[in-house]
Amino acid sequence: MFERFVERRAKEALSDTPVVLVVGPRRAGKTTLVRKMGEAGRSYITLDDQTVLEAAQSDPVGFIRGLDMAIIDEIQRAPDLLLAIKKTVDEDYRPGRFLLTGSANVLTLPRIADSLAGRMETIQMLPLAKAEIEGQTPTFLERLFDGKLQSQRNAIVGDDLVQLVLLGGFPEAVSRDNERRRQDWARSYLTSILTRDLRDIADVEKLTELPKFVRLLAEHSGQLVNYSQFGGAINVSHKTGQRYVGLLEQVFLIATVQPWFTNALKRIVKTPKLHFLDSGVLAAARGLTSDRVRADRGTFGALLESFVFSEMLKLLTASDLRLTPHHFRDRDMREVDVLLERDDGMIAGIEVKASATVKAADFAGLRALGEACGDRFAFGVVLYDSTDVVPFGDRLAAAPLSCLWG
Repeated sequence: MFERFVERRAKEALSDTPVVLVVGPRRAGKTTLVRKMGEAGRSYITLDDQTVLEAAQSDPVGFIRGLDMAIIDEIQRAPDLLLAIKKTVDEDYRPGRFLLTGSANVLTLPRIADSLAGRMETIQMLPLAKAEIEGQTPTFLERLFDGKLQSQRNAIVGDDLVQLVLLGGFPEAVSRDNERRRQDWARSYLTSILTRDLRDIADVEKLTELPKFVRLLAEHSGQLVNYSQFGGAINVSHKTGQRYVGLLEQVFLIATVQPWFTNALKRIVKTPKLHFLDSGVLAAARGLTSDRVRADRGTFGALLESFVFSEMLKLLTASDLRLTPHHFRDRDMREVDVLLERDDGMIAGIEVKASATVKAADFAGLRALGEACGDRFAFGVVLYDSTDVVPFGDRLAAAPLSCLWG
């Protein structure tokens, strides 16, 4: 069993907060985590059990009455339970009373988010990070802001890096030795998300068109969002395309990343960027195998960028730094793939390159970002397919992708 980054945070939250909600994609390992934590005497209830679900939906207040030190799995299937939990927590505010999991972000429902404000801590749990698979404690984010990244003698490079990115982080995919079987799992996972999980949270009028819609999004992972183009592909409006993207975000299939901008620069693009949250699922959605990537290396860049973005989100759950991810692009097309803004206003930039060589021109976006930030710019790095850290000027360097977990 893998040690998960979020376990420490969940235990800390339970020590001083009445309700803790662990949210993230289905099959990311949430149930395994909370059942492990349930060994300390917590009762375990899953709303994937149809009988239990009907009881919860028919009488939420009665269902919660008498429950204490309980784990409730897949809470999004009966969101009214959260209102009943609020009532019992208001009557008895002891910490650690409820540990919940959700495979859809129920906090996007306004009455739910408002009702539990100040009573619940939410922790996001994504599929396995490479550092979790290796059993290592990551230090990348701290080293990045300190400008002290290190060369990696055992860096994963070349074809091995391609295999790592195609693997993704879902525990069941990681456990399969055969690439074809991993892709079979990923395709089955996508089908389950589109036919079951979305039904739990919304009425989707063009359910049969969603696989086509997801394939289109997969082709645009790592690119700026264009809701009109996305909607037009399945003959729905800009507004409906935007709604579908929002629903796929709710079930943690994709994420949209907001742009960073400052009044000091007027010529900055203010459009969100789209990423799939698992590179293995992204590869399956695009029909990319290791042979196809080797035959057309141009397909690897977008996969790698989404992989790095997802790894970054996972590292945030392990770090005590308070960081907000953005992307950066100006009107001159100078861009930075991932920008991290610390709570004190300091900023670090990360550019992702699939090649084994880095040129000065690859730092154009980071230099533009540094100029925009001034003294707030901590460090900029181009992550690339090699083993060595190479300085490229003041507060700039190229570094191995393996720094993310090494």
